[in-house]
Amino acid sequence: MQTEELYIKHSRVRALLRREGLDALLLRRVSSFAWFTGGAAGYVTTNCEIGPSSILITPDAKYVITDTIEAPRLREEEKLEEKGFILRIAPWYESQDVVAQLTSGLRVGCDGPYPGMVDLSASVSSLRRSLLRQEVVRFGVLGRACGSALEKAARSVTPGLTEYEISSLVAQEAWARGITPILILVAVDQRVFDFRHPLPTDMPLQRYAMLVLCGRNWGLIASCTRLVHFGPLPADLKRKQESVARVDATLIAGTRPGVRVADIFGAAVQTYAAEGYPEEWTLHHQGGCAGYEGRECKATLECAEVVHQGEAFAWNPSITGTKSEDTIIVGSDENEIITATGAWPTIAVEINGRTILRPAVLELPL
Repeated sequence: MQTEELYIKHSRVRALLRREGLDALLLRRVSSFAWFTGGAAGYVTTNCEIGPSSILITPDAKYVITDTIEAPRLREEEKLEEKGFILRIAPWYESQDVVAQLTSGLRVGCDGPYPGMVDLSASVSSLRRSLLRQEVVRFGVLGRACGSALEKAARSVTPGLTEYEISSLVAQEAWARGITPILILVAVDQRVFDFRHPLPTDMPLQRYAMLVLCGRNWGLIASCTRLVHFGPLPADLKRKQESVARVDATLIAGTRPGVRVADIFGAAVQTYAAEGYPEEWTLHHQGGCAGYEGRECKATLECAEVVHQGEAFAWNPSITGTKSEDTIIVGSDENEIITATGAWPTIAVEINGRTILRPAVLELPL
């Protein structure tokens, strides 16, 4: 199953170990588990970064280290033994250091801090970011599903619904499409202006709502934001949304193979200033490279990363009261906005002879 994908990833791990002069690699992060297994879920709670199951790649084998609770699902539903993994199962009620047993005498790296091992978190992140064609296909399916889920929920909101109730609409649409909603943010009216990360509350909607979804499937995470306004959109909000759309389009247009992320970020900062909002970029991060983490790295003016074809990026510029966010895949000729459905109103932004469509605020009748 997924022979080519898993073989390439195993080959890349072996190359990493040779470069680092190591014998084995321990993958403990939920994101790394999903990446190396071709999309298997190694977590139980959705908010954890380190799951109850881990992977150990040694010179002779690929192990999944787990307990008697997780093993049946990993074997029967994730088919990990059929993918060439050896399950090392410890009783859930006993403390056994299986990792120590399997790595005795070996020089070992890990995808994060771990006693006695070399921290290879940055290198493993780079491996996760380099998406194979199979992953790009899966990501496209996920992105379209996330966009569809969020937009259907957004079109379903009505004045009087609380943020809790709106978030439940988003969750329902996500789960119905096989998407795990790892993040849902909802703000209504003044809270859209007050908070960049608005956790839902019991505040009822009057006129204006922002809905945010980060959805996961096959370990991949797609992010998108949509805004809804009941009644005519005030002129100041319309201007802000048009401005943030131009910032977002600048980021998307600049995300091309070989371009430094710091330079993309710098161009966005300049666009903020040109639009008359020179300080807004300081109030929230602008996004960055995505994939098996919501953001594998966040862009800054000092970021040393360079864009590569096949990587995913999720930019999320904001101007107080407005925001623009979708997930893209960097292509050889142009970028694909995978969370765009084509069914949402858009703002057309011309950059270097190309038109980039960014989401507008959906205006609904009162």
